[in-house]
Formats: sequence, C-alpha cells, structure tokens
Amino acid sequence: NPFKKKTNINVVSLRGVIGDMGRFNRGLTIENTTPILEKAFSSKKPKLVVIQINSPGGSPVQSELIYNKIRALAKKNNVKVLTIAEDVAASGGYMLMCSGDKLLANKSSIVGSIGVISASFGFKELIEKIGVQRRIFTAGENKSFLDPFIDVQDKDVEKLINVQKSIFENFKTLVLNNRKNKIDPDKVCNGEFWTGEQALELGLIDSNETLNTYLDNSYGKNYTVRPIESKKSFLKSLFASKGSSSDG
Repeated sequence: NPFKKKTNINVVSLRGVIGDMGRFNRGLTIENTTPILEKAFSSKKPKLVVIQINSPGGSPVQSELIYNKIRALAKKNNVKVLTIAEDVAASGGYMLMCSGDKLLANKSSIVGSIGVISASFGFKELIEKIGVQRRIFTAGENKSFLDPFIDVQDKDVEKLINVQKSIFENFKTLVLNNRKNKIDPDKVCNGEFWTGEQALELGLIDSNETLNTYLDNSYGKNYTVRPIESKKSFLKSLFASKGSSSDG
C-alpha cells in the first residue's frame, strides 16, 4: 500500500573507548552521548532506534550509565532498540550491546569479553639498581595501595580482587537480565571473546543478519531510516580524534 505510513527508524553510532580519554581524544561518556541518544529516541517519533556499537570497552561506570540511559529512553518513548556490533563490541562495548531488545553482529565481529581487568607495573628492582630512594608519607594506612615501587602486598591483592568481583558480578547480572535463558554463564562470563558467528551459537547475540536484511524481514521494506548525528563546531571537528570520537 503506497499510502501506508512508513515506520520511522533512527540510527545512531557509538564508537570508541568508553570513558574520558582527555580533552582532544574523547571517548564515550554519559555526558557526550546523552544529547545524541535523546535526539535518536525523540526525533520523528521512531518505532525503532538502531545503535551501532564499535568499542573495545573501557570504564565500567560509564558503560553502565550509558546502558541505563538507553533503557530509560526506550521505556519513556516506548521505542524498541536494536544494537549492532561493528568491528568489535567487547567488555563495556558488549555491555552497551545488552541495552538492545535484539542484538546483531557480523559473523566476523569480535564480541564478548565479559570480565574485569586491572594492570600495572612494578619498579622496585629498577630503582634499587639505579640508586634511587623511595620516600612516601601517607595519612591513612591504605593510601599507598599497590605502590609500584614496593613488593606486592597480599592484603592489597585481596582488596583488588574483591573490588573486581563486585564489578564483575554487576556486569554479569546486567548481561543475564538481557540474555536470560539464552546463554550458559559458565561458558560466556569468563573474559573470553568470540566472533559474531560463535557469539550467535553461544546465545550472546540474536542474529548475524545485516541491518537491511533484518529491517526488511521485520518491516517489509515499509520503513524510513534516518541517521542521527550531533552538531559539532568547526573547532571540535578539527581537534576530535577520528578513531575514538563518538558521533554523540
């Protein structure tokens, strides 16, 4: 029916490391993604918002804040969400994927990495070798936590592991809320990552279809797709890093 009203579908891209990466190299944060997300969920009253994700992860706090914002906007506007992994949606990037009602990924996308990591360096032997004395004064017995210039303390390691466990359990709960009975937590909540094809078999995503194929199958070609982009000043566009700046 040529006179049938077409379904409006808005598409937004979230690309880059999640977290504040500095003044001229912006990562994805709740602050810089909120305007474009609000626009995506309200402009032309869409029935579906497609969120394209290309991120290796980053800050678990910012990941969850953006996730919560997407779910809140979806509920407020009564809009379904389709998330799509581009090259990579890992760690916090996969957390963002879980904001979707349906999750898509290319067969060759990298998906998963449900886990928490901390890394640091130790310089104790180096400073002894070059004859440097370490002088540190603290108020509060734990302020020198994991000092890289002394031997690792068991109590510090135990504290870090407990913090990681807490963050990990929160991440796992969020994933399970989305994937429910579709995944085996013991198989996928272990920090490992997979191709999109493997992720489909494991239940981490719902389809390896392309966006056009999925939309054709769902809406019978009776739809209009609108890319949503943020307005950037000339100077911001000039200094923004192409590799890690978001469209939001």
